[in-house]
Amino acid sequence: MSEILQNLRKERNLTHKEMAELLNLKTASAYCKKELGYVPFSLQEAKIIADFFGKKIEDIFFTDELSQ
Repeated sequence: MSEILQNLRKERNLTHKEMAELLNLKTASAYCKKELGYVPFSLQEAKIIADFFGKKIEDIFFTDELSQ
């Protein structure tokens, strides 16, 4: 998820601060922690991001890998 989200953000030349503003987070650092997977995104945040990038939530936040 982290890599997909980073790539989408970078393709649009968006900063962590701009993404934080999209999600109404107070700091760029707060967004960065979420993007790196240290803090989970809420379902509402995931929906905002998916809509913003024109993707489905599962295309960004879920992978096809299975745990063994």
